Amino acid sequence: MNDATDIDNASIRQQIRENAKVLFTAVPFISAVGAEFVSMDGNRVRARVAWREELVGDPDTGVIHGGVLTTLLDNLCGMAVLVALEKFRSTATLDLRIDYMRPARRGEDVMAEAECYRVTRHIAFVRAKAFHEAEDRIIAAASASFALNDPRKWASAVKAYAERQS
Repeated sequence: MNDATDIDNASIRQQIRENAKVLFTAVPFISAVGAEFVSMDGNRVRARVAWREELVGDPDTGVIHGGVLTTLLDNLCGMAVLVALEKFRSTATLDLRIDYMRPARRGEDVMAEAECYRVTRHIAFVRAKAFHEAEDRIIAAASASFALNDPRKWASAVKAYAERQS
């Protein structure tokens, strides 16, 4: 490493992969909905949200609120990007499209899977789906793109902001 702003990418990439479960739930809202990281295989990641009464959007049907699915898919897509990167980058959702195909059934957990299928210099692309037990009965399908940012620039901006506040 040449100076304090250099990043040991191999070490960070390994830490991200080893701590994916903890990193996934680091976002307070994803923890609030009870999402749980399940597995990782290459650039593909899986998570689950257990059905709970407080997540229901329609009391008459018991269907989980669409915002829960959006949160699950957005965060899982971001995690797929992080595990796919060869060098550490900070990420931000640029675009997220979700097609809701059928309601989630009352009392059943929702599984989700996301895969980062392309990474360019500045953008990563991801596909995802939410389902119950059978992957062929998709509840929602998502496609997303994420901005890839230089973490050193982000860190210097945070530092400058903090200095202005003091």
